[in-house]
Amino acid sequence: MKTVNIYTDGACRGNPGVGGWGVLIEYGDTKKEYFGGELNTTNNQMELKAAIEGLKALKEPCIVHLTTDSKYVMQGITSWIDNWKKNNWKSSSKKDVKNK
Repeated sequence: MKTVNIYTDGACRGNPGVGGWGVLIEYGDTKKEYFGGELNTTNNQMELKAAIEGLKALKEPCIVHLTTDSKYVMQGITSWIDNWKKNNWKSSSKKDVKNK
């Protein structure tokens, strides 16, 4: 199985406000960039969008090394997601998970 490196970032001017996201995908010598933006968004939404779009761009199952500077994304995919699913997408405070 091939190994792919995905580098992501997202940002927002104001919170909420105008925001953007970007992804760099590396596989061997091949590099692809993806990016986009939204008029009314948050920093966390743009960070998540970058990671999601990077994963969606993959054409086949791969070993993925995802690099992000977002603690929110990191904790969401490594710690929180199992409980969110188990609790029907509710947070520990019984509220709907933001940015589902």
